[in-house]
Amino acid sequence: MEKRIAVLPGDGIGREIMPQAVRVLEAIGQKCGHRFHFTYGQVGGEAIDATGFPLPAETLELAKSSDAVLLGAVGGPKWEGLEYARRPERALLGLREQLGLFANLRPAKMYSALIGSSSLKPEVVDGIDLLVVRELTGGIYFGKPKGIEQTATGHRGFNTEVYTTEEIRRIAEVAFQAARKRRGLVHSIDKANVLESSELWRREVIKVHQNFPDVELRHMYVDNCAMQLVRYPKQFDVMVTTNLFGDILSDEAAMLTGSIGMLPSASVGASVGMFEPIHGSAPDIAGKNLANPIGTIASAAMMLSYSFALTKEAEMIESAIQMTLAQEYRTQDIQSPGSTLVGTVEMGDHILKQLGI
Repeated sequence: MEKRIAVLPGDGIGREIMPQAVRVLEAIGQKCGHRFHFTYGQVGGEAIDATGFPLPAETLELAKSSDAVLLGAVGGPKWEGLEYARRPERALLGLREQLGLFANLRPAKMYSALIGSSSLKPEVVDGIDLLVVRELTGGIYFGKPKGIEQTATGHRGFNTEVYTTEEIRRIAEVAFQAARKRRGLVHSIDKANVLESSELWRREVIKVHQNFPDVELRHMYVDNCAMQLVRYPKQFDVMVTTNLFGDILSDEAAMLTGSIGMLPSASVGASVGMFEPIHGSAPDIAGKNLANPIGTIASAAMMLSYSFALTKEAEMIESAIQMTLAQEYRTQDIQSPGSTLVGTVEMGDHILKQLGI
């Protein structure tokens, strides 16, 4: 198999974690007889510095012409003073919108070797295995009108939460399909008691559920869900929710597993998927060989599975991660008493070793 992968390291630690994922993909390709062609592009803050735009036309064209996109992280204090439309984060929204990536899949699974790294009691987090299905191209991040306007006494900032029947139904389909391959349970997360957009959300999810009688559907308000994730996270299998709620809840779910640096994500919906760790650019540790590359390496594994149907190869990477953690190798964010502290590159080395490379 030959595949073209657009590699967008981005900013901060993105430039350190991305090489580790590429090394793993190259190793898997050599081991299993696949050829992955990597083409690099600029995105986020580095693209602003070079071109004045967070998502240059050349980068967007590269993404569209590739079989998948692997992204690191964008943003940092250096660009926070820019006008909103030119900030690094706009590149993410642009890629999602232009590539038609309406579904963001964020798994949160507790690695047995990391139970002690969670801030919650071991009996609460042991066995966590959930999937947040976040709607990605609608909701308050894209709704109009939006802006900041002058008033008689100062300024007024406003955003609009908008969802259509089509947007809700297609993300619900993704969630129910995913649940069929897992434990058969979907929690739909909304705020239907106060938001009309959520009232429509709940109504349409119920309609889609009629096509999936083998899957159980439960509804939960977002504030209760945030509490339940901390109280009893093992009750969840698949959670489907809006863009804003999914952004927040998936980060909370990530921290249950010990570190936000551990978890991957997949953005899908059209022919080209985008895969990235859910953490940010972490400028405070950038350039120090401290960042955890596991989230990026696991994102590469999701790419193999979701975009290329290379399930066996994806499982090999997941197994290598688990075996590395079982041998007590830890980056700073997941370090525990008795473990061996390693840097970004060294963690990549150990995972490659477990792959037999």
